[in-house]
Amino acid sequence: MINVRVLAHRIRRLAVTTVAATAGLALLAACGDSSGTAAAGVAAKPGAAAKSPAIPTEDVVSSVVTDPALKAKLPAGVRRSGTLTLGTTFNPGTAGLPHGGETPDGTKVGLDVDLRNAVAKVLGISWRVQNGTFATVIPGVQNGKYDVGQDNFGVTRAREKVVDFATYLNDGQSFLGSKDIKINKVTGLTDLCGLTVATTPGSTFQQILTDGASKCAAAGKKPYRVQYFADAAPIFLGLANGKVDVMFGPTLGLRYDARQVPDTKYLGEISTTPVGFVTARKSPVAGALSAAVNKLIANGDYAKIFRKWQVPGTGIGKSAVNPPPTF
Repeated sequence: MINVRVLAHRIRRLAVTTVAATAGLALLAACGDSSGTAAAGVAAKPGAAAKSPAIPTEDVVSSVVTDPALKAKLPAGVRRSGTLTLGTTFNPGTAGLPHGGETPDGTKVGLDVDLRNAVAKVLGISWRVQNGTFATVIPGVQNGKYDVGQDNFGVTRAREKVVDFATYLNDGQSFLGSKDIKINKVTGLTDLCGLTVATTPGSTFQQILTDGASKCAAAGKKPYRVQYFADAAPIFLGLANGKVDVMFGPTLGLRYDARQVPDTKYLGEISTTPVGFVTARKSPVAGALSAAVNKLIANGDYAKIFRKWQVPGTGIGKSAVNPPPTF
C-alpha cells in the first residue's frame, strides 16, 4: 500500500510551489498548509499496511576535506567560532525522507543532512542546528536568530527581496501515477485529459491545472478532473484504490517515493525550481556556501550524495547566489 505518512509529508513541506496572495504569504506558507476541503469518497484498501522506506547507510561525508581558501570567504567571527547556526524543521522517523529524518537511535539522516554536513566540512565549520517551523525559518534568518536556513526553500521573487539564496538542488512540479493507468509519461497537461488528478489547494500545482483547464477541449479531448485535498493522505489512498489516477506534486519527493512505494510510477516533470540555503541579504556566508557546493560538485562528492538518496535528475551543475527565480 501507499506509505501515507511519508508521502503526505512531501506535500506539507514543499517550499518551492506555494502560491500566495501577498509577498508575505509567499515567503511563509507551505503549499500543504493551504486551507481547503478534501474531496470525498477516498478510502484505503481493506487490510492494507504501510511500509517504511529503507534508510541508506552509506557514509558520503567523512571523506570530504576542508578547503582553506573557501573557509577564508567566511566572516572572521565565524572562522574564529567555527560554527554557523542553522534553522530547519525537525523530521522524526522516516516521514521526511529523502530530505531529512531520524533513525531510532536519534541520528539525523537525509539528503539535506548529508549536503549541509558536507558543505560544513568544506568550509571547516560545524552547524549549530536549531529547530523551527517552515514558516519561521526565513523570518529567523532575517532577524539574526539563524545564520543560515535550510528547508527545501525554492527561489522566488518574493523571497529574494528579503533573503539571499545559495542553491544546492532542483525541485519542481511532477506527476506520480497509479500503476494501473495507461499512460507512462506526462510531458504536458493534455496527457492528463480524461483522468482524475489530485493536488493541494492554494498551490502552484492548482494554478497550473486551473490555467491549463481549456487545453483538453482545444485538443478535442475529455477534460481532466481535479480533486483538491488540504491533506495529502487521501490522495495516496485514492491512488491505492483507483479513485485517483495521478498526483501532481513535488519532484524530488515523488522521484524518491516512486522507488519506495509499491504500485506507483513516476510520470515525469513539467517544470523545475532551484532550491537553496537562505542567508541574510548581502551576507558573505551565501557566497561561501555556494562555493562549497561547487567544490563538492567538482570533486564528485555531490554526486555520491545524490546517488545515495536515489533522486536522479534533481542535482544541479553549478550552485549560484540568487539565480533568476521561476516564480
